[in-house]
Amino acid sequence: MQHDNVDIAILGGGLAGGLIALALAKLRPELRVAVIEAGAQAGGNHVWSFFASDVAPEHAWLVEPLIEHRWDDYEVRFPKFSRVLPTPYRSFSSKALDAALRARCAAGTLRFSREVIAAARTRVTLADQSVIAAGAVIDARGTRGFARLTGGWQNFVGQHLRLAAPHGLVRPVVMDASVAQIDGYRFVYLLPFGPREVFVEDTYYAESPMFDRDVLAGRIAAYAAAQGWDITAVLGEERGALPVIGGGSFDRCWPADDPGPARAGTRAVLVHPLTSYSLPDAVRFAVHVAGLSDLSGDALAHESRRYAAAVWQRGGFYRLLGRMMFGAATPARRYRTLEHFYTKPAALIERFYAGRSHWSDPARILTGRPPVSLRRAINAVRGRGRPLTPLDSGGLSG
Repeated sequence: MQHDNVDIAILGGGLAGGLIALALAKLRPELRVAVIEAGAQAGGNHVWSFFASDVAPEHAWLVEPLIEHRWDDYEVRFPKFSRVLPTPYRSFSSKALDAALRARCAAGTLRFSREVIAAARTRVTLADQSVIAAGAVIDARGTRGFARLTGGWQNFVGQHLRLAAPHGLVRPVVMDASVAQIDGYRFVYLLPFGPREVFVEDTYYAESPMFDRDVLAGRIAAYAAAQGWDITAVLGEERGALPVIGGGSFDRCWPADDPGPARAGTRAVLVHPLTSYSLPDAVRFAVHVAGLSDLSGDALAHESRRYAAAVWQRGGFYRLLGRMMFGAATPARRYRTLEHFYTKPAALIERFYAGRSHWSDPARILTGRPPVSLRRAINAVRGRGRPLTPLDSGGLSG
């Protein structure tokens, strides 16, 4: 049996685990770090996008080298209106994360095609029966659902398309909800990667994480045809089901007496309850970990749970909106929650996506004509609305 010794063992080379490794490489280069990833490269198959305002200026150094596409603003489209917002938008791919880890981490850090079969706070056992002893273990392998939590799902298929002629887009369209509302709140997401290249994602909020990939791919083709775009090639595709958290118990999802290792990313429930965004929290937590003085297994396990519990506590309003969307609105009218939201000031919208809303923002978001019936909204807030789906299955990455 082979033994290895490191200071920090990170399980999973996705977004959360990769950012922690990059933060440690920059701020704690004296540490021996191992990133243990089941795949042949880091990051899987993803396109991650974020608003520039999601990342604090003092943390920008962590993601700046990863960015592949930059835009000065973005657009949303709804049945009643379209709007261009002045917030800069950024995007990068799994390839960029993989390249950064290979370039910036010390030799021997990255351990690809290695399957973990058991993990404790200071010990990792791999499928080949080799053992890694660590000062601390961080489990960032993502999850396939959240036990004891309820809500709905954001299902999607995205394709990177090459077109015969320029598409004419000058900025991302983060939500085109002017499309037919099929299966729940549906929108199309557009990222112009070049004059003749565009990433098109068909997304909808639904009760189940189950969906037909071919149906959504067909909707992408139909949307492209409606824009007058002639597709010459599909350069890449990703698909998934992300959680929209409306309720449940954090303490039951992650008990205080859990004996397991530290957690990060979606495994630590570090995800925006309504948008399913994980990047803002992944950046903040990576920098937080790199700044800790005690990186022992027990200390890091307790600190990661304390940190995640505090984020959960701050997310109550976002979960309330999730309950309103799934518990109060009929599927065909779920878009009204976001349509109403996007009438608000740009700064408020920025804080919302970053998970940093001010104490006064909830009242400002809910002012005006309610996006759902008042009676249904009150019932949803009180937990008497349409029952929410258990989030104990689905496909999530870290």
